[in-house]
Amino acid sequence: MVGHSSKRQRLVVAVVSFVLATVATVIAASSPSGSASETDGGSNGPTHRPPEPPKEHDLRLGLSYGDTLTWKSDEGLAAALNDAVGLGTKWIRVDLSWNNIQPDSPAGYNWQRFDRVVKAARERNLDVLATVAYTPKWARGACKDSRPTCPPADPKKFAAFAKLAAQRYAPQGVHTWEIWNEPNIPQFWSPKPDAKAYTTLLKLTAKALREGDPNAYLMMAGLAAVGTWEPIKYVSHLDYLEQVSKLGGNKVVDALSYHPYAWPQLPKDGKVFKEISSASENLVGIAERHGTPNMPVWLTETGAPTNGPGTVAQNEKAHGKDITHVTEEFQARIATDTVPTAAQDKYVAGMFWFAHQDSATGADKAHSKYYGLRRYDGTPKPAFAALRTAIEEYKKKHPK
Repeated sequence: MVGHSSKRQRLVVAVVSFVLATVATVIAASSPSGSASETDGGSNGPTHRPPEPPKEHDLRLGLSYGDTLTWKSDEGLAAALNDAVGLGTKWIRVDLSWNNIQPDSPAGYNWQRFDRVVKAARERNLDVLATVAYTPKWARGACKDSRPTCPPADPKKFAAFAKLAAQRYAPQGVHTWEIWNEPNIPQFWSPKPDAKAYTTLLKLTAKALREGDPNAYLMMAGLAAVGTWEPIKYVSHLDYLEQVSKLGGNKVVDALSYHPYAWPQLPKDGKVFKEISSASENLVGIAERHGTPNMPVWLTETGAPTNGPGTVAQNEKAHGKDITHVTEEFQARIATDTVPTAAQDKYVAGMFWFAHQDSATGADKAHSKYYGLRRYDGTPKPAFAALRTAIEEYKKKHPK
């Protein structure tokens, strides 16, 4: 979820469109898509070494900031990262947007804003998960969408950028990379998801990142937890992983990345959490079926919004297709439940709460702007203290 190139700030969603998307998230995932031909782009890279499932207590906890930190003042950046420390997290997830670094042409690089974020994070002993994504206008080719979520016309150029980024930031302690964001929905792969095209980009970029940093730890793009629904061009996380894995994309990464938003249910009751490893069809099982058993899953976004155009859910008993957000009190209960639910699944290697702060006042009803632990004016919601307490309880039960 990102700021200028962000998911949660990308557009004001009309009520009808949101309702369609909400219905899509609860449609049961259909059977895996039919066979696809082997992608013709990029190398499969090094032979994948199946990792052992992480120990139950080995859970990386973090905040997902999207593309917001790069645009903050020095004071705002310090305050945002101090919150990550104060919550007890050790990680941050931030966008390294190609569109930000080379916005106007391939002639130069504007690394300074991201340099500042990395420096400030490392000064606080925070590890950085960088999401490399988003295409500048000059590299979008025939894509008619005006947003940087268009895939690059030439994925080799994107991979070359990723290699430079790895070479630049590995000496600064950044070794963990996520390759693109939510390519299974059209908002992030315009005009519609294309598993073959994404797998081409994935293979090229994975190879380039490892060339730039032999110690790189790579994740597939964070998959949106949605149902497959053709009218709005959504492809479920399960179907999409099946398609990418048939093309060998799972074999060039070290982990999967996933965005299970369970609201208006609690995470422990949410179907999207069960589809990590325990449902009859699940992400870990799909990866194993295609040659990568015990694949770790990082939950690089999860949370719940506290404002929106439709009905508000007071608790997990709420029902209805027009629910677009939850109360602040229910958001706090979701935060409390998220940490232990993630910790109970031995395959979950990381959990990142989205987001740090709301990006709009209450008058704007775009629900995507209200996932924050803090309100727009900076005051904390109850979820801030709830998440901090949940992390404290986790650490008591799992001391290092």
